[in-house]
Amino acid sequence: MDTRIEKLPFGKKIIYSLGQLGWSLGSFAVMNLLYYFYDSNATADGGRMFPVFIVSAAILGVIAALSRVFDGVTDPLIAGLSDRSRSPFGRRRKFMAIGAFPFALLSFLIFYPLSGSAAVNTALLTVFTFLFYLFMTMYVTPFFALMSELGHTPDERLQLSTMISITWALGFMIGNGSYALQGVLEAGGMQPLEAFQAVVLIFAALSMILMYLPVIFINERKYCEEHSSSEGSFKAVVSAFRNRNFLVFTISDLTYFLALTFIQTGISFYIMQLLGLPKETASMLMTLLFLLSFVFYVPVSMIAKRTGKKKLLVFAFGIFTLAFLLLSFWGRTPLPTMVQAVIVTVLASLPMAIFGILPNAIVADIAEADGRTTGNFKAAVFFGARTFMSKMGASITLLIFPFITHIGGEKGGVATVFGIRMTAVAAMIFLIIGLLLFLKYDEKSVLKKLED
Repeated sequence: MDTRIEKLPFGKKIIYSLGQLGWSLGSFAVMNLLYYFYDSNATADGGRMFPVFIVSAAILGVIAALSRVFDGVTDPLIAGLSDRSRSPFGRRRKFMAIGAFPFALLSFLIFYPLSGSAAVNTALLTVFTFLFYLFMTMYVTPFFALMSELGHTPDERLQLSTMISITWALGFMIGNGSYALQGVLEAGGMQPLEAFQAVVLIFAALSMILMYLPVIFINERKYCEEHSSSEGSFKAVVSAFRNRNFLVFTISDLTYFLALTFIQTGISFYIMQLLGLPKETASMLMTLLFLLSFVFYVPVSMIAKRTGKKKLLVFAFGIFTLAFLLLSFWGRTPLPTMVQAVIVTVLASLPMAIFGILPNAIVADIAEADGRTTGNFKAAVFFGARTFMSKMGASITLLIFPFITHIGGEKGGVATVFGIRMTAVAAMIFLIIGLLLFLKYDEKSVLKKLED
């Protein structure tokens, strides 16, 4: 490393991690509350949340699906542009500065129909949603790449990965408070629609401020080595996947997102049809799962420094597989149903904490080692490719989940208990495949290149 490059002070690390809190909060409403706002069945205090300009669930589904496909395509394109940039302002900060304001603005405009025509609002929603994901990528992909360059050692990158995992979780927790905040504003005299839009506006403003903190206060020239890539976006993506360690890691990582999406999609099915508990239990268990994984963040980081990232991630694959195995037997053991649910929730929280921290640090290590070997430093492409694979994992699960749940039932019928149980088995099989692939990841060779 160039001796003129300074180590990032801890205060600057906090500033960097606050950028993650910003985009986590800014993306929450679009990624989690879109159906709540636009679905004609959504209500608040007995009144329709969106009383005039109603977009059907089918159209919402199409817009959401196409925008995520567009999002996946733009990931490597924006990443390539950032990697090749030679901007004196910083090849990462330049894109983050451009993306932050429209990203925050669109996170609000998506929930603010501008016309009295349903057709016009549908068109605007489509355009705004596509632009939202474009500018989100413009901020998020260079942001992750910056982590690889601000951390000059594997331990520093692990620390940064832990910190941004914590701030992402804080953003998600604050976002989940949107319903409560809406209720407070309604109690103050606002109508449900106005209260909801006010909450989204507050989130948007706060997210914009937080996202600009690392842009303003972290000087890339001072804390990052000046590198760039000479490869075009497509060539850079191809060469990234030719990196054997990255290839086996990303495919194994994809299986984790497959399994995670099975839980997120099927939790209400598992609770109601396998355990016979009320659907409200699903929200309580997901909150418990999230909070427990959050508690494990710091211990996971400390243990990873001692044992290495690979060993801990192998352990996470094993525990997550065991959790799905137990889940597949829900309702068939002599234990009380709530005890069965809590055991699996507690068991799954630890691997979720590990998967929340270590993959970003591993990608950062691989990207840095690859850059030092090839001379093309393309951390954004590595992170963009990983993001693309994670989105593929979620999309594949959403595609096959309905088919698996109908196994054993009549054509055109509803989901069966056997089919729902088989989704847990499918997730377990994917995780076993992921574990076998990840065992081929050569952590020693990556660290050796970094040491050399």
